[in-house]
Amino acid sequence: MKLFALFFGLLACCPFPISAQDGDPDYPSARARELSVPLFNGQDFTGFTFFMKDHADPAQTWSVTNGLIHCTGKPTGYLRTTQVRSNYFLTVEWRFVKVAPKADNGGILVHIQAPDQVWPQCVQVQGKHTRQGDIFLMAGAEAKEHRGKDANTPVPFRSELIAQPAEKPVGEWNKCEVICLHGKVETFINGKFLNEVTECTLDAGYLGLQSEGAEFEVRSIIFSPLKY
Repeated sequence: MKLFALFFGLLACCPFPISAQDGDPDYPSARARELSVPLFNGQDFTGFTFFMKDHADPAQTWSVTNGLIHCTGKPTGYLRTTQVRSNYFLTVEWRFVKVAPKADNGGILVHIQAPDQVWPQCVQVQGKHTRQGDIFLMAGAEAKEHRGKDANTPVPFRSELIAQPAEKPVGEWNKCEVICLHGKVETFINGKFLNEVTECTLDAGYLGLQSEGAEFEVRSIIFSPLKY
């Protein structure tokens, strides 16, 4: 009886909810998160830096207007934080302004490593239209689910049972949530679990947004350190 009491006591103290359904991960509970921090202040790019292909002027690609980050999608490159982070829950709210053939791509970059280049070693949460949630291991980064694949081959959606893309129509706001914890990266698009990689060779780095063709806007970037 004492063993049962101890077991249920440990469950009650666990910072992550335990699911008895299909094994898909759950969001970290509120108790598992430290105070959430907005990385984008709604006014300028304080806390960020840029790297653009051929050292193009980032001001031609990235701007802040009416409290929103605006990205033209051209040329390729990225903005990233100036601070390295690890073990966190990241939420990015964004929307496509417009998409067109070969102008429908972007992404969220986590665990970005120096040196800056196009593209850096990192994990990319795919931002391509209709393929939100694919995961790319870039420039030599690796994970258990990707071993044996080349850098241009993503880890596809965990479940191809999703009949429709999880993203919302062009012009509507999407919420991308990324959990990075001890070599694991999990992705959720608009509340749907889509993907996971484990035993990742990267577990810390800069956070960034990718310019790769699509014109988009971002209204919030929220960072929550995880206690566990």
